[in-house]
Formats: sequence, C-alpha cells, structure tokens
Amino acid sequence: MTSVPTLAFIHTVAGLIPTFKGLADELLPGWSSFNIVDESLLQATIREGRLSKRTMQRLNQYVTSASDVGADAVVVTCSSLGDGVENVRPLASIPLFRIDQGMALDAVRQSRRIGVLATLRTTLEPTTLLLQRVGAERGKEVVISQALCEGAFDLLKSGDRAGHNASIVATFQRLAVEVDIIVLAQASMAEALENIAGEVPDVPFLASPRLGMLHVSRELSDQ
Repeated sequence: MTSVPTLAFIHTVAGLIPTFKGLADELLPGWSSFNIVDESLLQATIREGRLSKRTMQRLNQYVTSASDVGADAVVVTCSSLGDGVENVRPLASIPLFRIDQGMALDAVRQSRRIGVLATLRTTLEPTTLLLQRVGAERGKEVVISQALCEGAFDLLKSGDRAGHNASIVATFQRLAVEVDIIVLAQASMAEALENIAGEVPDVPFLASPRLGMLHVSRELSDQ
C-alpha cells in the first residue's frame, strides 16, 4: 500500500490552524497534515526584538521532530521566523518552506514599488529582506516602503479585533499613496481588508496564506 505524504505546519498562532488545514486540503489533495503550535517562539522574538540564535535552534528542533514522526515537508506559518527558516533549511532533511515566499514572488512579479504592512516590528525586516532577495534573484530592482500598524497586535491579543482591523485600514491608507502594491506581513492581517470596498485606496494587496500554499503545492508537485 502506498503511504500518504504528510505536511507539517509549525504555527505560533493557534487560530491559524483552520485556515491552513483548509488550504492544504484544497491545494494538496492526497496529502495529510498535522500541526505543531508553540506561541513562545513568536513571544520570545517580540520580547527580544529580534530572532535570536536560541529561537532558531528551537525552530530547528521542531523541524527535526516533524521529520522524525513522518512529515515529508514542513511549512512555517509565522513570518517573524522567516530568517530562521532560511538558516534552518540547509540542515533540514525534508523540504522546508516559509509561508511568505509565494507572496514575495508574486509581489516582485507584479510591481517595483512595494509596500510592506505589518502589525509587528519583528516582521518588517524579514519581509523586506525576502522581497529584496527575490528581486535580486530575478534581476529586478525593487523599492520598498515599510509601515507599522502601531498597537494593532496588542489590540488583537486583547480581543479587540475591530480596533486591530481599523488600525490596519488606517495605515494601509497612508502607505497606499507611496506604492503600487502592498504585502501584508502577517497571515492574520488579511481579514481586516476584506469586504471594505471604497474604504481604502485602489491599491492591490497580497496576503501570505493562499499564495504561500500555492507556492508549496507547485514546489512539491515538481519533486
């Protein structure tokens, strides 16, 4: 009997599990999936203001554990851990993906003036570096503008999703006058910009979950 390939997700936000389960079922038919959740990976990164060596070591341990229990590939869904994925990937025995790769590829393909919108400062730099690297790999010079939704993440943690969403919309409006396309640095941000036609400038935005999983699906189907 042929074994079913298995995808492991490493999350730092438990609430994203249903989103990625649905995307995996849709875009990777024939694959099973399971979840590893550790909120402290993100909490430590926020507290320290950077992705520390220790946090990267812990991420590597989770990737190794996923492989040990039968995962055939791993997706890290937290963009703040993006640089950690880059560092761990050469050590991994199975394909390892960061969720924002597909979004970055699409943004660079579509535009040169790209905005990065984030609710966490620790996500701005990894996302910017990824976009710059993708641009360089494709021989395209990109100009990147950053914007931080101050306080939005704390509002979300406290249960004030309406305040969180309003902060994202307001910051989007300010950033949109400078760029041709905006990438949302965290998977949790997309909901804020849904169903608000007319409230924000007519500047397209990209979110990581679906674009990231489309990229994963393409890469795994080519192997």
